Amino acid sequence: MTAPKRKRNIQLNFRVTAEELKQIEEKMGQLGVFNREAYLRKMALDGYAVKLDLPELKELLSLLRRSSNNLNQLVRRVNSTGRVYQEDLADLSRRQEEIWEGVHTILTQLANIS
Repeated sequence: MTAPKRKRNIQLNFRVTAEELKQIEEKMGQLGVFNREAYLRKMALDGYAVKLDLPELKELLSLLRRSSNNLNQLVRRVNSTGRVYQEDLADLSRRQEEIWEGVHTILTQLANIS
């Protein structure tokens, strides 16, 4: 049986002191990164790694889930009754507007990163 082909088939090795390794692991911990190989590759290629902690993104995902659930319920009701209720459409429209506001907030924050 042959070894699987790897996308990255060239291995680089370098040595560090115990203190340097500790510093590398501390920086990885600050970023919430657990894959040392990926972290070192990112640092070698780009010179920096960024951790984005956007609570707004979590809220946006929650809004998307709720909106999707409401849309699924609305579609089921329309398929079973053949009727569309104005209140359901208004609720769905309101949730969509909240989602777009969240997207705008996140995009604004990302644009201000320097």
